[in-house]
Amino acid sequence: MKHNNLFLNIAAFVTVAIWATTFISSKILLNTFTPLEVMFFRFVIAYFILLLIHPKFHRADSIKEEILFATCGITGGSLYFLTENNAVKISLVSNVSLILATAPILTAFLAHFFTKTEKLNKNLILGFFIAILGVFLVIFNGNFILKLNPTGDILALGASLCWAIYSVSTKKFGKKYNTLYLTRKIFFYAIITMIPFLFTSEFNFSLSRLMNFNVMLNLLFLGIIASSTCYVVWNFTVENLGVIKTNNYLYFLPVITLVLSIVILHEKMTAFSITGAILILFGVYVSEKGFNLNLLSNNKNKIDKQLEL
Repeated sequence: MKHNNLFLNIAAFVTVAIWATTFISSKILLNTFTPLEVMFFRFVIAYFILLLIHPKFHRADSIKEEILFATCGITGGSLYFLTENNAVKISLVSNVSLILATAPILTAFLAHFFTKTEKLNKNLILGFFIAILGVFLVIFNGNFILKLNPTGDILALGASLCWAIYSVSTKKFGKKYNTLYLTRKIFFYAIITMIPFLFTSEFNFSLSRLMNFNVMLNLLFLGIIASSTCYVVWNFTVENLGVIKTNNYLYFLPVITLVLSIVILHEKMTAFSITGAILILFGVYVSEKGFNLNLLSNNKNKIDKQLEL
């Protein structure tokens, strides 16, 4: 069991690490495509890759279950990315990043009320406040300029809530369906609910733009690795490790982004970013293991006794 849990924890961390790198591909693609076009193409690629790997179809047991599939597709796909992308357009990126970091605690709240096995506790709440302080330090990095934008910030909070709903909703399926099929069906509804937006000025299909090697390479990375592979792994981890523990790894997103910015963009690491990273790590630890003041006190007493001897 311990080895299995180790694998699941590593899987969750690697998934978050890959998602943290997607800003590079997205930045390249946004020079050619709109956010809606990038989102649509990556989900279409992801869907057909999963269809090739797992071509089987299953009939849902009830309309209620089909609605649950649609809910996952909307909250984890179309609505999540639409709210996030529009939030970035309207509000500051730092604001959006900070608000999106509330996804783990929102997930924990929803899991408390809508699942039987995963409940909110004081460790999760304490860990959240420690981790969110760390996220704040990493994102703002000493430049404490918090410019509120109600519309953009509400959209960012909506995106965070969407991810929490998605995570708890996928947990509802349990082990009933193969994770490949579950993820593919979710992508199907994500694509279907994007279709109305394809008739807006934000979408303009052009085959010539897709023929560019660099563009196609980045789209394939987002579709095959960041979407189909990562979503399958994430859904599998949620199913087996738990929705709360898995989502706690989202706190690492700003830390990984920070490391990438230092390695790739040669940005300097500051005292704020180092402190923030440490607080995030500590916050995740507290969420998982708790923070026992009595234990610290006992250890101190043991040390004092040893010194007296």
